[in-house]
Amino acid sequence: MANVSEGFKNVFLAGIGAMAITGEKAKEMVDVMIAKGEITVEQGKDINYELKRKAANGAAQARDAALEARMSFMNEEERAAFVAKAAEVAEKLNAKDAQAQANEVVEVEVEASEDKAEGAE
Repeated sequence: MANVSEGFKNVFLAGIGAMAITGEKAKEMVDVMIAKGEITVEQGKDINYELKRKAANGAAQARDAALEARMSFMNEEERAAFVAKAAEVAEKLNAKDAQAQANEVVEVEVEASEDKAEGAE
């Protein structure tokens, strides 16, 4: 009878041991998967950054090539007129940007004064 009881006890303890080992191994696997996932996310960020950089460089090169191709068919007077028109457009856009920034500063100042007024109440 003692042998049967000892046998059941050993089977029971073996089951508990198996569960403990399974839990430990599962935690190790989860830790490994997390580490691999973090590495993969970092690699993805690096790849994404590199692709964006290459795309920006490619776009700039294509733009420059298109501009050069267009201007190559112009004579000297046409190029001068083109440059003058480009400068005019740039001036208008710069003025528009400056106005937008000024409006943004005013909006921030108004919001700040409104926040102060609400805080004082």
